[in-house]
Amino acid sequence: MLQYDNSAFYFFAMSILSFYLLPSWYYILSKVYNALTVKDASIGAVARTSAEKAKAENLKQEKGWKSLQTNGFLINLILTVALTALFVFLVISVGQDGEVNSFDPYSILEIDHGADNKAIKKAYRKLSLIYHPDKNPGDRAAEAKFVMVSKAYTALTDETARENYEKFGNPDGQQNMQVSIGLPAFLLDSDNRNLVLLGYLVIMVGVIPYAVWTYYSDSSKYGEKDVMYDTYAWFHYSLSEHTLTKSLPEVFAGSAEFRKANMPTTADEKQSIAKQTSLVKQHMLKPKYNHPVCVKGNVLLHSHLLRKTDSLSAKDTEGLKFMLKQATSLIDAMISVCKNLDAAQTAINCIEFGQYVTQAMWVKDSPLLQLPHYGPEEIKQCEKGKNKTSTMQEYMEQEESERKGMADLSESQKKDVASYLKIYPDITVEAKVFVDDDEDDKVYEGDICTVQVNITRNNWESDAGDGLVHSPLFPFPKREAWWVILAQIKEGKIMSIEKVSAKGKVVTHEIKMMAPPKGRYEFDLVIKSNGYVGCDHKQRLAMETLDKSALPEYKIHPEDADLDEEPTLFEQLLNDQVEEDSDDEDDDDDDDDDDDEKETSAAQNQQQSAAAKKRAQLRNARNNDDDDDSDDESAEDVTPK
Repeated sequence: MLQYDNSAFYFFAMSILSFYLLPSWYYILSKVYNALTVKDASIGAVARTSAEKAKAENLKQEKGWKSLQTNGFLINLILTVALTALFVFLVISVGQDGEVNSFDPYSILEIDHGADNKAIKKAYRKLSLIYHPDKNPGDRAAEAKFVMVSKAYTALTDETARENYEKFGNPDGQQNMQVSIGLPAFLLDSDNRNLVLLGYLVIMVGVIPYAVWTYYSDSSKYGEKDVMYDTYAWFHYSLSEHTLTKSLPEVFAGSAEFRKANMPTTADEKQSIAKQTSLVKQHMLKPKYNHPVCVKGNVLLHSHLLRKTDSLSAKDTEGLKFMLKQATSLIDAMISVCKNLDAAQTAINCIEFGQYVTQAMWVKDSPLLQLPHYGPEEIKQCEKGKNKTSTMQEYMEQEESERKGMADLSESQKKDVASYLKIYPDITVEAKVFVDDDEDDKVYEGDICTVQVNITRNNWESDAGDGLVHSPLFPFPKREAWWVILAQIKEGKIMSIEKVSAKGKVVTHEIKMMAPPKGRYEFDLVIKSNGYVGCDHKQRLAMETLDKSALPEYKIHPEDADLDEEPTLFEQLLNDQVEEDSDDEDDDDDDDDDDDEKETSAAQNQQQSAAAKKRAQLRNARNNDDDDDSDDESAEDVTPK
């Protein structure tokens, strides 16, 4: 008889808990280990100049003990500790309750091992009165207990049953398999019936459907690069081929990821945003959208671009940090939308917008503002007088003694500037167009052309660079990469736009495209950094395609022509199969013909035999007539006269 077994339930529950506890403890311990032994380079906490020290320290704290203070980690830790305590309780319970589904008549009758018959009978009478079905109507647990008490009493009083119990551990004799239900026995208690049904209803009708719905609804919101589908729809709606760089912060602020976090809910939040708006309003375009989410996000982002974040409240600072954390993936999504719209200039504007966000600069700022410890006064000195400079390339080409803006800098700050000039990309770009496996350098219409672009970092002695963008005001580490764009900007056509990781001193990228019809074409090849302002490269790339009829006629070698006429292996196998089928059909036809001939000859024989019979009958008839005539003549002769 199947019964609810507490010990079996303990083992079952421990097995289920282990599926969660083992990976959870591994995750917790590895997280703690990484927090204790975190490496600066692995988390991007590298301070190459003193300007990056504050950022590096913040990254260390966030990836160190501060990473263990997140809500997700703490909730998981509390849940894991609670379930571990439950697991320990189950282990102790297993040790107390004994083996799973073991039949022990002495423990069932609640007597000591070796008790005499008198004690056995006394215990049986006592327990049978307690658990008798008549005294416990409808109580399945009491009924099951009564059956077990009766079985235990039989096992100790009946000689055959006792012998079976001593030999096989069961009064019914040898059993092939013992099965019990791995659920606690209290589920059979009638007093707990409503509680069990309620728990079943909550789990099956509430918890499980809610978990499935939550997972599906969350996962169905996100597309490529973990960007929400609503955000892609917003970008398609708000971006066009005429979108300016100064309008991109508002477009960025309208992303679906920020609609919940950037919604002002209190009067203090609205007042804080209004106060901050007055500081950045003169540098903003007239807002196109008046939704509170767009307004707040636009103001926060302009505060970062204009380096006016000191006046932000603590909550607004966290909101800005949340926006900047997702800036890279969202700006990449904006560029992909521009690619689909074939808006080349807008795509370039989005890339430049990403540069400004990384360096905390805006459209009218000088690229020299990227230099550590350089502010508006130092930049004014650089842009005036003899040997004035306005770009990073001009500044890097000057001798150290000729560089302006360093008069008020300390020696350590000057060293930071020198270190930065070794980090800032000084690139050389080489590009060529060719056709793979072609005998000449000419391009014919319909050819698959390759545009090979080589980007060389001149100020890197080897591939030993760390690949991190120097961005002390961007709170997250960012890896260097290059946007390689092949387009016809005036015509608004994009042939290719791809993001290439800057790994090593030389970066090589190839663009595959089909040669257009006959004519001369010019393309714009644009190379842009994903994090630095002013180190871009642009050049015109010319390509002339010839008419494919000008190609020399290809003559097939006679042997190759003979090979073309020979059947392939598949055709040979197919022909062999057809021949076998035709042979089978011929054999069948021959058999049919033989059968027809046999049937025809048999019919002819039957006809011939029938005709012979008729001829024989006619002969007999004629003979009979002749005999009759002869008889008549003889009769006349004997007639008397």
